[in-house]
Amino acid sequence: MHTRRTWVDCGVACEGRCKLSSRPSLCKRACGSCCAVWKCVAPGTYVNLDSCPCYANLTTRNQVPKCP
Repeated sequence: MHTRRTWVDCGVACEGRCKLSSRPSLCKRACGSCCAVWKCVAPGTYVNLDSCPCYANLTTRNQVPKCP
């Protein structure tokens, strides 16, 4: 089944996602990478990882979730 991707303003979405981060620049960079690929950002400032495929699927070299 094909999932339709909708347009997302990654900058605005990641700004909201990362606003409470202790490392906002790093958070925004990782969030932007995820958003560019998957066209979604998990809602809220923490958790909700299952609402966007990238948050569950994209990991760093150390197998840690890449997206904040």
